[in-house]
Amino acid sequence: MPDLNFDPKKGIPELSGKVIVVTGGTAGVGRGTVLEMAAHNPAHIIFTGRNVASANDLIAQASAGAKLTFIACNTADNASVASAAQTILTTTPDRLDVLVCCAGIMGKAADVSKDGYEIQFAVNQLGHSILVRKLMPLLEKTAALPGADARVVMVTSTAWKNAPTGGIQFERLHTEQDILVGGPWRRYGQSKLANLLYARELADRYPNVLALAIHPGVVKTALITDLKWSQKLMVYFLYIGQMLTPTQGTYNLLWAITTRKDDIKTGGFYVPVGKLSGEETETSEYRDLGKKLWDWTEAEIARYL
Repeated sequence: MPDLNFDPKKGIPELSGKVIVVTGGTAGVGRGTVLEMAAHNPAHIIFTGRNVASANDLIAQASAGAKLTFIACNTADNASVASAAQTILTTTPDRLDVLVCCAGIMGKAADVSKDGYEIQFAVNQLGHSILVRKLMPLLEKTAALPGADARVVMVTSTAWKNAPTGGIQFERLHTEQDILVGGPWRRYGQSKLANLLYARELADRYPNVLALAIHPGVVKTALITDLKWSQKLMVYFLYIGQMLTPTQGTYNLLWAITTRKDDIKTGGFYVPVGKLSGEETETSEYRDLGKKLWDWTEAEIARYL
């Protein structure tokens, strides 16, 4: 069982003056994270998602006086992400303290996105890359302000260990990437490995902005409950006694957003709650793989920047 020695009421400081963006904020741990942060007096929380009704319900549930703005965004659609990023820049032109890349899908059948990319990689990684790159100048501007602390939090998973041979099959990312054995989980692991490596590349390339990757735990949200029965049974069997509630699933994310930057290793990978993971594989340690991911991504998203 993860170490859940974290109390949001005691562990989260006042967020006065902070502007925070959360993708996937209308459901799951993203929604719970937005609601909890709203109770700690941030200047502004901007959250994205696809479900307008859920967004409106979240705003209605949030603490009185909290300033929340919903921006529709489909991370499977590059143009939608680029448009949402521009709207965020218009909504908060002067500062952005934290960008949380939380939107995601898991265990999906072979498919491609609107733009022709393997669907889990498109949603979990590529769309977020566009958002990060378009918002990075504002994050860097904020980081230069006196006493500021700008950061990017990439939500990954220990499932990165299930990535295919070689880690990321770049030559197949423009296809459904059908894999005979364990395809949905291999593709998911690939996207989560990309999240982890991308956080490390951000840390190296933008040293003034804190970047880290976090695993929220195995959380009983729609990512699991909407799986096929065979897939759900496998997850429940593999993680018996380790499943977290949706509330517990927010803890590591809230820690990553709010804990003192001096207590975080930039480029690090953290498991619940606030534990720097030393668990590595040969693939995740390859610096060349992270660089290759960066260069491939820059070429793919150049038209949207």
